[in-house]
Amino acid sequence: MFEHHEEPLQPPKAFVARQIKYLAFALMILLCSIGIGTFGYHTLGNLKWIDAFLNASMILTGMGPVDRMETDRGKMFSAIYALFSGVAFLTFVGVLFAPLYHRFLHKFHLDIDDKSED
Repeated sequence: MFEHHEEPLQPPKAFVARQIKYLAFALMILLCSIGIGTFGYHTLGNLKWIDAFLNASMILTGMGPVDRMETDRGKMFSAIYALFSGVAFLTFVGVLFAPLYHRFLHKFHLDIDDKSED
């Protein structure tokens, strides 16, 4: 998937293309997660669509709930969605920054190898 540490660093144009591909995948994770939350809060929490979207967005980013759940089904969904959201958001961030992190480590490793050969 990524180049091996012994291979040369990827050219900037290819790196930007890779980053865009990972950004698209990360956004799919984010949109699916917000969609699940919005649908759940609307159907199980009896919230209007805009309020359900607000709650899903706030829970997903770790800010906390906005509206109080009145039904037991809504409370159960809210608890499960909060647990899911923690993992989903960390996955989103991990996918988004994986190419940047790899490039940083790859460049750092190449710099170490260059200095050790002198």
